[in-house]
Amino acid sequence: MAFKQKNTLKIKKLAPEGSFKEQFPMFVMFAPFAIFFVIFTIIPIFSSIFFSFTSYDMISIPKFVGLENYRRLITNDATFMITVKNTFIFAVVSGPLGFLLAFLLAWLVNEFEPKVRALLSFMFYAPSLVGNAYFIWQVAFSGDSYGYINSLLISIGVITEPIVWLKNATYLMPIIVIVQLWQSMGVSFLANISGLQNVNREMYEAGAIDGIRNRWQELRYITLPAMSNMLLFSAVMQIQSSFSVSAIAITLAGYPSKSNAVDTIVSLMQDMATVRYELGYASAIAVVLFIMMVTTRLIVGKVLSAVQK
Repeated sequence: MAFKQKNTLKIKKLAPEGSFKEQFPMFVMFAPFAIFFVIFTIIPIFSSIFFSFTSYDMISIPKFVGLENYRRLITNDATFMITVKNTFIFAVVSGPLGFLLAFLLAWLVNEFEPKVRALLSFMFYAPSLVGNAYFIWQVAFSGDSYGYINSLLISIGVITEPIVWLKNATYLMPIIVIVQLWQSMGVSFLANISGLQNVNREMYEAGAIDGIRNRWQELRYITLPAMSNMLLFSAVMQIQSSFSVSAIAITLAGYPSKSNAVDTIVSLMQDMATVRYELGYASAIAVVLFIMMVTTRLIVGKVLSAVQK
């Protein structure tokens, strides 16, 4: 008696490519970041925009005042205009200069053998690892003869009496720019050297066959286009650090500094929010700073795109 065997094997139906079921593990892994991003970035941004249209002191109920905070910023607050000027000086000087120095240092250090490269990379990145490393500059620029700079200049006969560096408006801006560059270059340097390490070496061999004859041509036609994403990241980090200068200036020069020489938008915002408790006004300052940073980011992105073409 012949029995007809039934095929009992069941073929598992695969989920369509790109379906929610297939991508569910990705969503699970991405969820913690998305939640924290919404809580600590998106919500604060929209909260600042909302409170910028109110008069709020953290005690009473926010009172809607429309554009009054912005009108006060532009027309009645001379200190705000000074901080805008100082912030732009920091952004224009320390931003591009820090970006270029970080890239040039990374480009040079990348030529060393791995052990030397690792040591130099750590040395350049170390100031960014230690949050309060800039306190050493207080000692360096101390206004008495025991300060490192004064002691050196007196010993070689350049000056005869100590200079009060951090109380003189003439010297404050250059000093803070130097310290800011020293403190902020580490992240950009590390990003650039990482990008250089990931450039495909075969591209240089192909370039040599196609007619590239020197290192500058390699840099222009191979290195820069190959690390465009890392360059953009480095530029954004420098923009963020140059626009958010505050702790260094307050620590070295105090707040307010002599003649408001190095007071920045962030310093003013912190003063309004944590000392005077004018949260609505501080939120308006934060919104203006946010717009400045986003605009600068777009401009830098277009400049980098044009350079890499």
